[in-house]
Amino acid sequence: MATPLRLRTDRREDGTVVLTAVGELDLSNIAEFSEAIGEAVGDRVDGATLRLDFSSVDYLDSAAINVLFEHADTIDVIANPILMPVLTVSGLTNVVTVKPAGSD
Repeated sequence: MATPLRLRTDRREDGTVVLTAVGELDLSNIAEFSEAIGEAVGDRVDGATLRLDFSSVDYLDSAAINVLFEHADTIDVIANPILMPVLTVSGLTNVVTVKPAGSD
């Protein structure tokens, strides 16, 4: 049984595509997430960065980290602060702009 995950893609007035995830990202729902991020990357205009809003993601596992690395050249991430240690230890913060939610 898949872990609950809600995904929504929006385009802001400035053209930025935002993929918002709510719930947990793990092996049980990684195919759904991978498909959504692939579609969102395709929706970008002129190679703009895809913003991933993980401010309401409570957990992500190595499968999710791998998908993020696959798209590292096209994404930036707004993360729930609870995720920051995992994103830092994985090395993702060395190749992707990752900001904790609420830091703006």
